[in-house]
Amino acid sequence: MKPKIQRGVSLYSFQEEMFLGQMNVEDCVSFAASIGAKGIEILPEQNMPSFPHVTDAEIAEWHAMLDRHGCHFTCYDMFLDTKLRKNRLMTDDEQVASIRRDLELCNRLGIRNMRILIFVRPDILERCVPYAEELDVHMGVEVHAPWYLDHAWILRTIEVADRLNTRHLGILPDMGIFMKHYPPEFRARFEREGARPEITQFIVDQHEEKVMCEYTIYEVAVKMQGNPAEVRMAETLRHAPYANPRRIGDFAPYFRHIQAKFYGMTEDCHDPSIAYDEVIPELVKAGWQGTLSSEYEGNRWVQDAEDVDSREQVRRQHVMFERLLGETA
Repeated sequence: MKPKIQRGVSLYSFQEEMFLGQMNVEDCVSFAASIGAKGIEILPEQNMPSFPHVTDAEIAEWHAMLDRHGCHFTCYDMFLDTKLRKNRLMTDDEQVASIRRDLELCNRLGIRNMRILIFVRPDILERCVPYAEELDVHMGVEVHAPWYLDHAWILRTIEVADRLNTRHLGILPDMGIFMKHYPPEFRARFEREGARPEITQFIVDQHEEKVMCEYTIYEVAVKMQGNPAEVRMAETLRHAPYANPRRIGDFAPYFRHIQAKFYGMTEDCHDPSIAYDEVIPELVKAGWQGTLSSEYEGNRWVQDAEDVDSREQVRRQHVMFERLLGETA
């Protein structure tokens, strides 16, 4: 019997190697399959050169490739290019048309979950619900730092879903909202850029105590007269929230997919920053069913100092998932 929570990977995790030509899409899928992460999350704008004019033949090739490795699609990451034109923003009608285009391609690919960028307005999504229902695609608004589950913007989307009594609009949590400890990859990068260890330690301590970020930024920028690297490090605290994992059960009915953000795993396969050891038990307790989709973003924090090894980082995360999900002793 399969566990209710499945494991997968977002192809976003391998962007460094794909950009450098060290891996292609099939290499990514093959690797995911090798670690038991059979669910594949795609970014069509990045992973499909012919986007948005993807042919039926190309879709058939994708499914044949997935079949070769025993994998399946889990989620489609959409984008909304509101600044497509230099002289004006997209109109509301153009935004709806763009989202409808993505819903249609998502359906053609046989994918039932679509990640919605967090800035898409709830009233725009309300206009898209009839299309999502017709095409049977769940639109999940990404709950991404600095937003969090209880944020008013997120609650507005949930209110729309409740009012319409629809199963095709909800949320999609990014696990970066559960950053319990400051990522060591962040600190090391800022120190390489000139931040003094005594200042970086102060910032880490402030985050550990969950001091309001603006207070810490003021302390570093004004009172300590921090240098540019130190001020930038302090400013990252605006995007380093630690939401309460115990609230997951209240929101679980609204999401079907999870972007399992992480910045780096230790050699013994633990995440030093994001509280997966608290989050996953709450997901299990809530009876949630869906896919934990690895989203490695540590590449940009280490690429100045070492070769990025996204595969090893993703592998370590899935060893942790296997342990937390009870797949291993």
